[in-house]
Amino acid sequence: MEEENTVKEEEQQPEVKKHKPFKRYIFAGVLVLLAVGGGFFIHDILNYQSTDDAYVETTTVQVAPRVSGQITDVYITDNQPVTEGMLVAKIDDADYKAIYEEEKAKYERVLLNQKNAKAVFAAAQTKIDVAKKDLDRYTNLYAQGAVSKQTLDNAQAAYDAAQANMTQAEESLLSKTNDKVADADLREAKAQMDQAALDLSYTKIYAPQAGTVSSRRVEKGMYVNTGAPLFTIVPHNVWVVANFKENQLEHMKPGQPVNIKIDTYPGKVFKGKVDSIQRASGAKSSMFPPENAVGSFVKIVQRIPVKIVFDENINPEEYNIIPGMSVVPKVRIRN
Repeated sequence: MEEENTVKEEEQQPEVKKHKPFKRYIFAGVLVLLAVGGGFFIHDILNYQSTDDAYVETTTVQVAPRVSGQITDVYITDNQPVTEGMLVAKIDDADYKAIYEEEKAKYERVLLNQKNAKAVFAAAQTKIDVAKKDLDRYTNLYAQGAVSKQTLDNAQAAYDAAQANMTQAEESLLSKTNDKVADADLREAKAQMDQAALDLSYTKIYAPQAGTVSSRRVEKGMYVNTGAPLFTIVPHNVWVVANFKENQLEHMKPGQPVNIKIDTYPGKVFKGKVDSIQRASGAKSSMFPPENAVGSFVKIVQRIPVKIVFDENINPEEYNIIPGMSVVPKVRIRN
């Protein structure tokens, strides 16, 4: 029995020895993986800065009427793409047409009065020239005894009457054509006519820029007031605002390349670059900035908005990147 036990122990010992190298290999592999992973981690820390406090941003445009009235036509629907200058709605223009025609008539009347005054003045000028020639001629003839004193007096009376008409015509012309009076009246009438024409044109509402319709609040038949938003246009041009911690900005500069990952498209890495760094922290730019000159002060790491733009042209039909989406940018701060 003892010999059999000894044989069994000897048979088992080589099996234990066979497992030890395998365990060492596993341990060594784990160490290698940890070293590689640690190397990548250190590489990222030294060469990149990233944050998950980042979002897609753009500047939206609210479209509002410039005149009041009832909407007669609407040519857009929710989330519809629009182009710059596209007609999107109409306001009833009947009242604005009437006002324009009235102001146009006033302007034409003032202009006609000026033309009439100039015509009257020209006629009076002609009459006084003729009367002066007649007076000079009859004066010479009277001196020669060729005409009577009555004829000379009649010529003098005609000249005096023409001169009086000339004075009246000149006063009328000055009141209707000089820069201080009539031209001011004409400019005022023209300004009122032009304003009426503008108001009439404002009854047609156009898209001020290209983009997508959002927050539509206009329907046919509703009455709208001047300046009341009808809908919002979200442009296709978007960028990223990343709020980095202040201690992440030491080596960050405009122009540095950025890898952009958007939560909506986890398998896609978009290329971009740092455009600019805001010259104030987010807290300082808020409506109610913090008052640090108080007794109970607690230091808080501030975040600084960094604008990141896309390097590539993004097809909106392929990638629906809209303002407010969550983004994780990774800025390469060292080559």
